[in-house]
Amino acid sequence: MLATLALAAAGDPTTLDVSWLDLGLAGALVLAAMGISAWQRLGLGRGFAIGAVRATVQLVVVGYVLVYVFAADRWWLVLLALAVMLAAAAQASTGRVGAPRRVVLPVTGTAMLVGAGLTLAYVDAVVLRPGQWYDPRYLIPLFGMIVGNAMNGAALAAERLTSEMESRRGEIEAYLALGATPARAAAEPTRRALTAALIPAVNALMVVGLVTLPGMMTGQILAGASPLLAVRYQIVVMFMLTGAVALTSALVVLGYRKRFFTAAEQLRPGGPA
Repeated sequence: MLATLALAAAGDPTTLDVSWLDLGLAGALVLAAMGISAWQRLGLGRGFAIGAVRATVQLVVVGYVLVYVFAADRWWLVLLALAVMLAAAAQASTGRVGAPRRVVLPVTGTAMLVGAGLTLAYVDAVVLRPGQWYDPRYLIPLFGMIVGNAMNGAALAAERLTSEMESRRGEIEAYLALGATPARAAAEPTRRALTAALIPAVNALMVVGLVTLPGMMTGQILAGASPLLAVRYQIVVMFMLTGAVALTSALVVLGYRKRFFTAAEQLRPGGPA
């Protein structure tokens, strides 16, 4: 179980410790990236520096917060942490869509709440079945993986639907003029948007284990867990993420598509609203 593995990692004398000095030495890899940016005049050095500082601060803060949440072991604290993660992911998913945030955020936020929430509930209640349904050592890490992937799927689906609806405006208006419903007129953009959102999930399933060793599996192995146990958990995670991305992306596409049409089933001239 994840909780057992976490406790084992904390007390396993064979697990290598990572000190603050070691983290500083690892920072040399970021300096190498900054050096490449300066060499090729990419202008990314400042971004690397700020990103490295932000990542360090954010992760350290999250680490201390999780220590408190784990020790408190209160269901409402766990749900509050999940809500904060969901809100942050929903905000981030609207950044590259190319439409006003007030239009996209309700759609992506609702889709991620349903898609990620149902996936987490299923895995928690049916697959893992921990002693306490709100065990933070299960729910918080799992939800972090779920909502992160759901966020990417939502962003890809919304961005691709926006571009497809715009590039096929004439085709959609022709369908509407012939009496087609908005769903029929926008069927091809819908399919293309959903395909674009799901391709990364399909690719991940194809290459896992052969090309990539995912973070959860690697972390468990480094913590001393049996590779076979780590593999079983990773299979659960891969299936979990695939379902979450598919459900979230489908909800985003179907919900966001409606924003392109008026109540009279006409295509909006200024884009989604």
